[in-house]
Amino acid sequence: MKGKILSYRRGRRKQNVNQMLIEVENVTSKEDAEKLVGKKLVWETPGGREIKGELIAVHGGKGVLRAKFERNLPGQSITTFVEIEG
Repeated sequence: MKGKILSYRRGRRKQNVNQMLIEVENVTSKEDAEKLVGKKLVWETPGGREIKGELIAVHGGKGVLRAKFERNLPGQSITTFVEIEG
């Protein structure tokens, strides 16, 4: 299953660079997204390294999820894809 990185988790004055917002294909509701919480995911750098993470919570009501990675992702990762395992 693939997901698209939308942006960092942000607020009005602060950007949380340790959490990313992920839009998963074919997931359009909060109920569908809740089933994916806890799954592992992997982002591959252009150089071929893998950064692993986990889906930790639902963000909003349209099926977007929050993910936390073992290392913070660079800004170049926004609009790229992650592979969700399982």
